[in-house]
Amino acid sequence: MQNILIVVDMQNDFIDGALGTKEAAAIVPKVEEKIRNFEGKVFFTRDTHETYYLETQEGKNLPVPHCIRGTDGWQIREELDTLRKTEPIDKETFGSTDLAGELTMIDEDEGIGSITLVGLCTDICVISNALLIKASLPEVPICVDATCCAGVTPESHENALKAMEACQIRIIR
Repeated sequence: MQNILIVVDMQNDFIDGALGTKEAAAIVPKVEEKIRNFEGKVFFTRDTHETYYLETQEGKNLPVPHCIRGTDGWQIREELDTLRKTEPIDKETFGSTDLAGELTMIDEDEGIGSITLVGLCTDICVISNALLIKASLPEVPICVDATCCAGVTPESHENALKAMEACQIRIIR
């Protein structure tokens, strides 16, 4: 049985770039410590958009170009990226079906003891991936470390944590 840590979208644009917040910047050292001390496999997701982002449905609803492939804002924060042992899973939308599929294969092959999620943004991509993974692997314990997450606002962060808790995802506070 293997424990897995998912580091969601710890990219420059979400930390101190186009969509950055002081709360996002504050969790970087905590996420770094979590990765360094984690015993198990670590996956990173990377929000990935193309130059035509504003023409997409997401771009029309959130007209702030961010995480455009190849830009500095798209890069995973350097101090975290240096800890990465596998290629990031690029995702064009909030939740990654590729990630859920890879986790399902690992569970079938080796078994998964638990899955922990950390990262940005709690109320968009963290919750989307947590619920997608929960739907794909309903018997695997899933938790979110709230001390290593930040939302668009502190209120939306807390609302997302409560929603995940209601869906039987354990919240570490």
